[in-house]
Amino acid sequence: MDNTVTWFEVATDDPEDAQRFYGGLFGWTFAAGEEGPVDYRMIGHPGAEQPAGGLYNTKGEFPAHAIFHVQVADVEATCAQSESLGGKVIMKVIDDGAGTDFAYLSDTSGSVFGVFHRR
Repeated sequence: MDNTVTWFEVATDDPEDAQRFYGGLFGWTFAAGEEGPVDYRMIGHPGAEQPAGGLYNTKGEFPAHAIFHVQVADVEATCAQSESLGGKVIMKVIDDGAGTDFAYLSDTSGSVFGVFHRR
């Protein structure tokens, strides 16, 4: 599954409203994520056997966004490779306390995307 888009994320400072909107529009369902320092809810969609995305409560600390995430073998190496190709590392978290390393990157035109590795 490495180097494949396997996750998406919707981030907002009003997760209840986002659940209402996306649930009503697409029939998505929402469930509490793993215990941790952030309010992160799992998003399921009709016909799916497992969650395919997450709803992140930014608490106003980050801009609202909707992005895709690519599963990679090594977040650190992917960040370094991105920078060598002209991209930027916006935020990198190694060991989020729940077994996932992740980073937000931007490509050479400024588009933001995420990469992650689940241990």
